[in-house]
Amino acid sequence: MMNRRNAWLIFGITLAIFVVLFLYPLGMVIKGGFIDENGGVTSKFVVGVFQNPIYAQGLLNSLGVALGTTTLVTLIAVPLAVLATRYDFPGKPIFSALVLVPMILPPFVGAIGFTQLLGQYGVINSLFHLGPIDWLGNARYFGVISLQALGLYPVLYLNVSAALANIDPAMEQAAENLGCTGFARFRRITLPLIMPGLFAGGTIVFIWSFTELGTPLIMNYQRCTPVQVFDALKEIGSNPFPYALVFVMLVASVGLYTISKLAFGRSSYAMQAKATVQASTEKVTGMKGLLVLLPFLLVTFVALLPHMGVVLTSFARPGSWYQSILPRAFTTENYTEALGHSMTVSSIGNSLLFSSLAVVFNMVLGIAIAFVVVRSDLRLRGLLDALAMLPLAVPGIVMAFGYLAISSYLAKVPQVKDSAILKTLLDVQTNPTLFLVVAYSIRRLPYMVRSAVAGLQQTSATLEEASANLGASSLTTVRRITLPLIFGNLIAGAMLAFAFSMLEVSDSLMLAQRQDYWPITKTIYELFQLIGTGKYIASALGVWAMVFLGVTILGASLILGKKLGALFRV
Repeated sequence: MMNRRNAWLIFGITLAIFVVLFLYPLGMVIKGGFIDENGGVTSKFVVGVFQNPIYAQGLLNSLGVALGTTTLVTLIAVPLAVLATRYDFPGKPIFSALVLVPMILPPFVGAIGFTQLLGQYGVINSLFHLGPIDWLGNARYFGVISLQALGLYPVLYLNVSAALANIDPAMEQAAENLGCTGFARFRRITLPLIMPGLFAGGTIVFIWSFTELGTPLIMNYQRCTPVQVFDALKEIGSNPFPYALVFVMLVASVGLYTISKLAFGRSSYAMQAKATVQASTEKVTGMKGLLVLLPFLLVTFVALLPHMGVVLTSFARPGSWYQSILPRAFTTENYTEALGHSMTVSSIGNSLLFSSLAVVFNMVLGIAIAFVVVRSDLRLRGLLDALAMLPLAVPGIVMAFGYLAISSYLAKVPQVKDSAILKTLLDVQTNPTLFLVVAYSIRRLPYMVRSAVAGLQQTSATLEEASANLGASSLTTVRRITLPLIFGNLIAGAMLAFAFSMLEVSDSLMLAQRQDYWPITKTIYELFQLIGTGKYIASALGVWAMVFLGVTILGASLILGKKLGALFRV
């Protein structure tokens, strides 16, 4: 058991870090939305958001996108998870892995391939000789929903699969013996038991899609709140309405989460034990096996279309993929130029630096939090665990706006203005490194905490107690006993934190305002807007990102197994 003095020390330090790096930025957003030009408190700016028809429509559209995405994700992920858990069919290992492939590409990069497929002179119109129908122009709203659903359904799939694996099969067998079979058994027994996993994954999907910035930007869908916030960045120091808009987004996210928690969290159903016996799978072959395999084939094919569009674009000679099903000419020059372009070389180095520093911060803080949560008897350790997971419930765009507000305020302080060192550290427009590292760290800390907690829960404390009885100090015990035992979990958490930091969208697009400090995702966005070779080079960078994140998730999944889904829970 952890020394109480050390536990309280870690608790106090962690709480202070969260106050400064998490709550303070949120406080700046709230303050900016309620303080008028005379320093008085007013609600007119927040009320004005709803009175402004453009802002109000943006909020409704963002809410519709989130509801549509979550609904579509549920319709895709739940049946697949049930089939994968219940049946052993031909090709199951391969297709169970392929359904997770969309996780290796950020939805906003997939939007590049999506626009190539559904553009006026894209693949669909060329394949069916439909003429220059502007599918995206007439249905960008549904395009954003579809693309985000195809990119986010693995998050819910992982959670539901883990929840199904934890069900005691005796519960379902008893229901079947009492005549409750088929869909009735699923609705009355299975669904209530997996509701925690369904809620956990669904909440992440909802908040993610409600606040997603990159996908609507790439698809030129301007009538949603994240894009409106992004467009208002230049007014952050003089106009209070962007603050009010971000505050409304924060309240909407947290409020919707709370309502869902109250609606679904109360109906909890407990089992006598947690799946002490592994549920058996039914082996199916022939026509029945093909019918079970068919949904995996269909979802995998549709979900990989944006990826295939990005890959083909990355190999297409500029201007060769126009009014044709496939590019008329292929080349590898896009990759050569992507690695030699003035924008890309520095952006790769920047992303490596920012993400590496963020992972070091996460490793130290995440391990400390995990020790308090698992190895101490503090009554407030549950609060510490909840605080560590809270960044998953707060939109990244809100956090980024909060950091911008802090930087804007500090840049006006005389001591900062007159000091080159302080200006470099605290002024985003001069050097955003500190704020990008902090943003990446806070946003990805939950992955590190959950991985470390899982490792400690699986490791008996008897070896640590034996070490202490032999006279080893607490630090020596942790360094020589505990850390080696949970090393695999720590590596998995660090890999995921590093990979998702490398491909972070909202923080990168909003905080990196100077080209010298652009990370990869900011460069992809800027390249995509260039006329000529821009989207081809951006696609080449996107393929690099796919490969990098794919290897990372594969490695993490091999280490964590079905516990990978726990990293995407609130």
